[in-house]
Amino acid sequence: MAELLISGPEGRIEARYTPPPREGASIALILHPHPRAGGTMQDPITIRLYQMFESKGFGVLRFNTRGVGRSQGVYDQGIGELEDAAFILDYMERMVESPRYVWCAGYSFGAWITLQLLMRRPEIDGFLAIAPPANHYDLSFLAPCPASGLIISGENDAISKPADVERALTKVRIQKGESIERMSIDGANHFFTGKHDELIDICEAYVDRRLVEDEEKLRREAEAAAAKAGSRKPPIPRAMPLTPEDNEPLG
Repeated sequence: MAELLISGPEGRIEARYTPPPREGASIALILHPHPRAGGTMQDPITIRLYQMFESKGFGVLRFNTRGVGRSQGVYDQGIGELEDAAFILDYMERMVESPRYVWCAGYSFGAWITLQLLMRRPEIDGFLAIAPPANHYDLSFLAPCPASGLIISGENDAISKPADVERALTKVRIQKGESIERMSIDGANHFFTGKHDELIDICEAYVDRRLVEDEEKLRREAEAAAAKAGSRKPPIPRAMPLTPEDNEPLG
């Protein structure tokens, strides 16, 4: 894992980055909780998400948004933080050309930024949104949601109440072929106290399943394309009409 200071929109951005073990691997961007509530890239759930994707061979990066840690700038009500996230995703895509899959995962405020980034970046294939503060932020901008993902909240979360999340998702239209799954963890609060292992197990199982499904989808698409190409017959040459010269005897 490399410690980075990246030149960003408001100055340097402090980050941690693990490059993928091979070219053409997948990448994942991890976003931390609210900076005004002490959220940083060193948040335990943020680190666990990072480690989970790292263990699967992803190129993975987490960073401090503007004004946090050694990142320059000041808190910008989520607007500048979204700009930071988009900039860092650009950076990752320069580091890993043509990644196989692009994922984004965030916790609390980071989940809200994740969902907004999803709407702006069509290359994102999957997402994990953990405890998005649906009672503080409107999620109706997910219209339609362009990629499949998982939203998780705690049963006893006073900030991201399951009922608020469910109500918000009923207003969200889904693109054909995409889906948003939602899970609630029994007895969990907003910080998932004592539930980190269960939380990460759920995230990992979802990512594993999605990777299998997406590979199968790519295989079917490749087979269909090959079959379509093989079914194309070369055009039959059209016979040209004979001219008087064609009827003249040879010699």
